[in-house]
Amino acid sequence: MLFRQGFLFKLKPNGRQARLMSRFAGCCRFVYNKGLSWAKEQYENKTGKHPSYKNLSALLPDWKKDPEMLWLSECYSQCLQQSMKDLSRAYRNFFSGRTAFPVFHRKYGANDAFRYPQGFKIDETGKQIYLPGIGFVKYRRSRYIEGKAKNITVIRKADGWYVSIQTEYEKEVPVHQGDEVGIDMGVAWFCTLSDGIQIAPCNTLKKHLKKLAQLQRSLSRKEKFSSNWRKAQREVAKLHQRIGNKRQDFINKVALDLSKKHAVIYREDLRIKNMTASAAGTVEEPGHNVGQKSGLNRAILDQAWGKFFQRLEWKCEQRGGQVIKVAPQYTSRICPICGYESKENRRSQASFKCMACGYRENADVVGARNIKVRGQRMSACGELGEVGRAQVNRRMETVHGAGQQQEPIEVISGVSH
Repeated sequence: MLFRQGFLFKLKPNGRQARLMSRFAGCCRFVYNKGLSWAKEQYENKTGKHPSYKNLSALLPDWKKDPEMLWLSECYSQCLQQSMKDLSRAYRNFFSGRTAFPVFHRKYGANDAFRYPQGFKIDETGKQIYLPGIGFVKYRRSRYIEGKAKNITVIRKADGWYVSIQTEYEKEVPVHQGDEVGIDMGVAWFCTLSDGIQIAPCNTLKKHLKKLAQLQRSLSRKEKFSSNWRKAQREVAKLHQRIGNKRQDFINKVALDLSKKHAVIYREDLRIKNMTASAAGTVEEPGHNVGQKSGLNRAILDQAWGKFFQRLEWKCEQRGGQVIKVAPQYTSRICPICGYESKENRRSQASFKCMACGYRENADVVGARNIKVRGQRMSACGELGEVGRAQVNRRMETVHGAGQQQEPIEVISGVSH
C-alpha cells in the first residue's frame, strides 16, 4: 500500500540564504494575493474566467514583464506556480463546501512559505538540502527520511526557517492483532476508553495563559512597529509556537499508543466547529452565559480533537487498524445494561445512575462503552459508510440536544500520557 508522510526539519541558513528565503516567500505571497484580487475582479465583472490553475498560472509571464514587478523574476518560477496551484485548490475547496472563502495571506502568517515540486536535492549524509535559486542549506537531521521525496516546502516560523519534506513509500499493511475499543472525548479528561482507562489532558494553552497574557500586555505598551515592539512580538510568537509543539507532541504520543494496542477504534463524530461557536448572539438577541461558553470553547480547542482524529486515523491505517465514526447523541445518558435513556440518568458531569435498573458508573466510561456498542452494531449491520443513529428506550419526555462533554470527578485507575 502506498503511504505519504511528512518530515519536518529546522534549517540553518546563513544571512544571504535567509534573505533569499524571505524574498521567495514574499514573492509567493504577493502573487497569491494578486491572483485572489484578479479572481474577485473577474467575478464582479462577470467575465466568465474562473480561478483555475491554467488561468492563474497564465498571468505570471505578464506580471514578470511589468516594469513595476520585475523583481518577481528573481524568484524561482515553480515556487510562484505552486502559489497559484494553492489558490486554485483553495477555490475548489470553497466551492465544494470544505472550507471558507480564500483570504489574503499576510507577512509572518501561517502561510508564509514556498514549495518546490522538483529540482531539489537532499544530502542526508552531509545534512544539507539544495534549494534551487538559494543553494545548499544545512539542516538539523533529527531522523532519517523514509521513502522517495516528492516535494519540499520551506516554512517561516517564529524561531526560524523549517523544511517539510513529503515522501511516498510502499508498505505492506500488517494484520492488527489488537482488540476493539470505544473512546469518549472530553475536557477534564482528554479521552476515556471503554475499558475504563482515562488519559489526562495536556492543556498546553491553559498552562501558559498567564505568561501569554504578560507578554501580550507588554506588547500593547510598545510603540507599534518600533524595535522593542518587534522584539515583544517575536516573544509572543515563540510562546505560541511552543504551545503548539507541546500539543502536537502529546496528541502524536496518544494516537500512537492507541493505534498500537487496538485494531478497531470507535470514536464520536463530533462537529467541533458547531460545538465551539460563539454564544455572544446579536444586538437584537444577545446570548446567555457568554463568558462560560467562551471558556468552554477555549478548553475544547486546546485539546485539538480534530488534529488528534487525523493523526489517529493515519497511524491506525499504517498498522492495519481502523477508526469508525459513531453518532455521539445520548451516549452518556443511555444505560449500557438495560438501554434506558433519560437526562435524569446523569445528574452531574461525573456520575451516572440508571433510573430504571440502578446501574452506577462514571459518565465518561458509560459514554465510551455506548460508543463501542453502537459502533459494533454499525459494523454488524453494514453501516460503516454512514454514522448510525442512536436507538434508545425512553420512558420520559423527549430531550432535545445532547451533552457531548463530560467532566468526571472520580479518578479511574489507568495509564495517562
